[in-house]
Amino acid sequence: MIGSGFGGLFTTQALKHAEVDVTMIARTNHHLFQPLLYQVATGILSEGEIAPSTREILRRQGNARVLLGEVTDIDLTARTVTSKVLDQTGVMKYDSLVVAAGSGQSYFGNDHFAYFAPGMKSIDDALELRGRIFGCFELAELVEDDAQRARLMTFVVVGAGPTGVEMAGQIAELAHRTLRHEFRRIDPRSATVILLDAAPAVLGSFGDRLGAKALAKLSRIGVEVQLGAKVVGVDGTGLDVEDAQGQRRRIESVCKVWAAGVQASALGALLARQCGAELDRAGRIRVRPDLTLPGHPEVFVLGDMIALDDLPGVAQVAVQGGRHAAREIRARLAEKSAGARPAETSAVDGVAADRVGPAFEYHDKGSMATISRFSAVASVGRLRLSGLTAWLMWLAVHLIYLIGFKHRVTTLLHWAVSFVGRGRSERTVTHQQIFARQAFDQLGDEFSPTLSPRPGQDPPS
Repeated sequence: MIGSGFGGLFTTQALKHAEVDVTMIARTNHHLFQPLLYQVATGILSEGEIAPSTREILRRQGNARVLLGEVTDIDLTARTVTSKVLDQTGVMKYDSLVVAAGSGQSYFGNDHFAYFAPGMKSIDDALELRGRIFGCFELAELVEDDAQRARLMTFVVVGAGPTGVEMAGQIAELAHRTLRHEFRRIDPRSATVILLDAAPAVLGSFGDRLGAKALAKLSRIGVEVQLGAKVVGVDGTGLDVEDAQGQRRRIESVCKVWAAGVQASALGALLARQCGAELDRAGRIRVRPDLTLPGHPEVFVLGDMIALDDLPGVAQVAVQGGRHAAREIRARLAEKSAGARPAETSAVDGVAADRVGPAFEYHDKGSMATISRFSAVASVGRLRLSGLTAWLMWLAVHLIYLIGFKHRVTTLLHWAVSFVGRGRSERTVTHQQIFARQAFDQLGDEFSPTLSPRPGQDPPS
């Protein structure tokens, strides 16, 4: 099992009572509930509430073990997975492989933008953004120059999808409610929050009606929405944007958030080179209808990594795909136990090389996005909801999918503090959180993480 996200975790849990040994390899030691990352970035929740330990989640599942490591190679012929953490490298063999490594932020070929505009794909991203957001208010209280203060109090969110809308709404709430009485030289309510997108609509996947409602609500809470605006340059003090007519203009802003576009894990390209499958523009691999690779029915690919029937990149695709993969693995075990053997089998587990299992059927459970406290939009089947009703539905759904009773309880308490009151209980920031990315970039190849001193160096005294 590669990845500890929704796909990897739900596949593992679905195999709890199967006669299998499951090894999960993941680059982090936690299961990240990515839809709530923006609440970590804006001080509502702590990282522990949305990223519980994977070992804790699986502690009662005796047939599963968890290994920390970043997968660097998959050999489909030898059926091996190579992973690395610090200076430790491991090679493992498999009978069945589930690849659910997720996706990262896409800057559409401009990866250097990440230096100035972090995305929203990891705990590190959220903590860095938390430091940048709160840090800008702190610096604005100090500076004397009006132009510099204006740059510090202008927040730009790029991407008007669910993540961008939620992020812009929470920054506006932060400025207008939480911080309004906490500074003496500046008025946080004068902060400018801009939501940018090259697309012509907000929340385009939700339809025109809900998109219009979201746009109206964003305007009421003080978010300036600029559509048809393509970002063509980003630096430390602002962005350059271009409209549909090719006219360019400058937005001065120190704090930028990138919430536009995703790129599938590079493992998709690695698999495609070996099995001949195609990749789409986002790096997602085209799988067979049963979520397996062409010529390799023992390999399942899930979630954000797959290109199949225009499935959306949402958690439910990974969850349902994981359960589908687990059912197929259990079915194959049952066939082996019954003594069934296909004519043309693979060398390890008796699966025919050309076998295609039952097609994956995705059941769309809808989409939701919050705009501000007590306001959200929801698209569930033919139902279109907005306002308080949609917000309560969003609250219930996200509580259900949080892992663990204690995380649900503490999350609910923090939501009460933030939404009913004005407080944000998670506002601690550190120098390292804000500038670690820049330090790594500046070190480049000179940075080699290790727990041991380098050859020729004495350990620190």
